[in-house]
Amino acid sequence: MTALLHDALKADLRETILAVPGMHCAGCMSKVERGLGALDGVAAARVNLTARLVSVRHGPALDAKALVRALDEIGFDAQPRKDEFGPRVSAVRPLLAPLAVAGFAAMNVMLLSVSVWSGAEGTTRELFHWLSAAIAIPAILFSGRPFFKSAWSALKQWQTNMDVPISIGILVATGLSLYEVVTGGRHAWFDGALMLIAFLLIGRVLDAMMRDKARAGVDALLSQAAQGAMVVGHGGELAWVEARALEPGMVMRVAAGERLAADGTILQGTSRFDQALLTGETVPVALGEGELALAGTLNLDAPVDVTVSAAGRDTTLAEIARLMEAASQARSKYVRIADKAARLYAPAVHTLAALTVVGWLLAGASLYQALVIGVAVLIITCPCALGLAVPVAQVVASGALMRAGLMVKDGTAFERLAGADRVLFDKTGTLTLGRPLPDPAALAALPAEAASVALALASHSRHPLSRGLAEALAQAGHRAAKLVRIVERPGEGVMANWQGREVTLRRPEAASGMAVALTMEGGPTFLIPYSDRLRPDAQEAIAQLRGLGLESSILSGDRVEAVAEVARELRLTAQAAAGPVEKQEAIARLQAGGHRVLMVGDGLNDGPALAEATASVAPGSASDVGLQAADLVFVQDSLLAVPRAVRAARQTMAVVKQNFALAILYNVLAIPLAVLGFVTPLVAAIAMSTSSLLVVGNSLRLARAAK
Repeated sequence: MTALLHDALKADLRETILAVPGMHCAGCMSKVERGLGALDGVAAARVNLTARLVSVRHGPALDAKALVRALDEIGFDAQPRKDEFGPRVSAVRPLLAPLAVAGFAAMNVMLLSVSVWSGAEGTTRELFHWLSAAIAIPAILFSGRPFFKSAWSALKQWQTNMDVPISIGILVATGLSLYEVVTGGRHAWFDGALMLIAFLLIGRVLDAMMRDKARAGVDALLSQAAQGAMVVGHGGELAWVEARALEPGMVMRVAAGERLAADGTILQGTSRFDQALLTGETVPVALGEGELALAGTLNLDAPVDVTVSAAGRDTTLAEIARLMEAASQARSKYVRIADKAARLYAPAVHTLAALTVVGWLLAGASLYQALVIGVAVLIITCPCALGLAVPVAQVVASGALMRAGLMVKDGTAFERLAGADRVLFDKTGTLTLGRPLPDPAALAALPAEAASVALALASHSRHPLSRGLAEALAQAGHRAAKLVRIVERPGEGVMANWQGREVTLRRPEAASGMAVALTMEGGPTFLIPYSDRLRPDAQEAIAQLRGLGLESSILSGDRVEAVAEVARELRLTAQAAAGPVEKQEAIARLQAGGHRVLMVGDGLNDGPALAEATASVAPGSASDVGLQAADLVFVQDSLLAVPRAVRAARQTMAVVKQNFALAILYNVLAIPLAVLGFVTPLVAAIAMSTSSLLVVGNSLRLARAAK
């Protein structure tokens, strides 16, 4: 009875997806998940930090408005997502204007401060202080908004976050500087406040640039589906219907060269379809009446009528997109050390600064002097170096890899790639070049007349094997024969008449592997086998990966025979005929067993697997989905890019650890000096900047990481 009740309650749960643009760190994730999880009726709340979405499973008593109110109460603006896969929220764009203003203002104020530092007195010093105030105060109020807004949202709920001490330090330093200007004092620290804001914004922009790229994979996949279809009415009339309005039972008329907008069964007609989305196979598949055609596949040859069986969010394409989005949610579990340290930062700094002010007051200092020392503590303990430790190392290493032909799309991949211990390779387009080519020996054995006929037949077909044959024969110097009555039949081949004889170019029924057969009436049949050749250095790349401690195997959607041939050549274990779900499940099994999986793939069907894996790499020839879903993309034909990326990732993580050590050492040395009153807010800002520059300088050593 208890189990039945549990199942009934579980079945009654609903899912609401909310967009929460204000989430930017692990502390935000934890606060959102805890806040929503504490509501009555909420079974689970899971944050996708990359997409800035939260998925909430809840009972019928709650709705989206109640969840939005709950998030507002804990300091986060939210809204229900407007489409199936959420609004496209850029994390970088809102930070660019504040960063530009802070940087420009800091440079100008520092120029004015040079004269004050050099000993300017009287009216000159006061003038420069007033000019600095006129530049700095508006710039601080504008550029500090990301921190002020976050801090205020937390304080309204009687909570704190790392932006609270940052905001207090900025505002108090600005207020004390303005007091100094008004009263004719010697010191003002506007440049320190602006430098603080600028360095913090640099860290957040670098981090946000990496996070933004991770969202593009789902968008690229959804673009594979048509925006709509011509629907045949009951009276034979045709009308254009948007994809979202298609319903099961409607009949779509899909012309040659069009993509399907929905899943369906072919009602009338026969054609070839590019189904690389499911299998990764470059060879199109012939489908006829009664067979299933899927959304996103390309109709190559002839018009067909398709009865819709699933549309919108129910299509196979949408399901693959959901698999990718779910996998990207799992990636958000990789919380950086800096984010973990930030949870302790705010209360520790608040306590330290407050104790410093109280201690100096008890020692007989004036309130002004105590506040100045307290501000120096807040500024000198700013986590700029800690915040830059990861993103700067990522950016420098990414630049080094870019120069070596490797583009890094997600900076968090360095941490994940560095720990990989298992590599799964797709076959077509990854281990191989993805371009089936005819066997040179078979072409050389063709008589001149047969080669001319084969070239003519192949040139009249769009089939990948025909294109490869035509290109190879043309490069060999053959000329096409003159043919008449040329016909291409989907799934059968190309037929024509040559000098009164019937000639055909088709796929042989009994051949194993890829091949075409040329038949000439009254003459022999010529079999031309094909092979998808391995990438250069594939053997060496696998050997280097083995030397780095990574075991390799093949995970492919291609035919068993084709995969087995490559596996034998490379001496790898293999799983063939694996669709998107099977690939994702295979990776999940390995990860459940404690492995950290690196997936290397290129096809549309590899998108969910690339997203599911611990880290992922795709060749530059990959599909749009593969390029967007992968963490890294290599543009050359050599697979040596994969072990190079692993080595660079391990070097990057070593530098990141050194950066953390430098940031901690800086605080150990600087904080006592600030607490004892030996540091002014300006010196604190300079010290904070120096620690950040040390981290940047250490990270620059990664400029040679791709060697």
